[in-house]
Amino acid sequence: MRRTTLNDRDYERLARFRYALRRFLRFSEEAARRAGVSPAQYQLMLFVRSFRSRLPDIADLAERMQVSHNSAVELIDRSVAAGLLARGRDPFDGRRVRIRLTSLGARRLERLVREHYARLSELRRSVPAPIHFDLPVR
Repeated sequence: MRRTTLNDRDYERLARFRYALRRFLRFSEEAARRAGVSPAQYQLMLFVRSFRSRLPDIADLAERMQVSHNSAVELIDRSVAAGLLARGRDPFDGRRVRIRLTSLGARRLERLVREHYARLSELRRSVPAPIHFDLPVR
């Protein structure tokens, strides 16, 4: 039977989840800064690395970052200047610019990903399980 009302536990569980998520995000921001990159650069490098079958283009990264094309270009410019990323023309479509990690970017990203996976265990313990999303939206 489906519930149609919220109870105190529903609010508490969602608040605990949001708190755990915010703590993880704060950790992530601080870890990136300690590694010498901005939180946005870390996120960008992670998205660049997550494309397995091909190098992403600027539109791909703008979508993943949920920012405008111009904002993505500015972040990519700063990351290229910092030696974290490199640009290259797509060999099949010269109009497209593909983005790849440099060796420096790859090393920093690997270090950060290892730190993040270690911290994820804390997040898992903090998340109330199971969270049911079965309340109707009004």
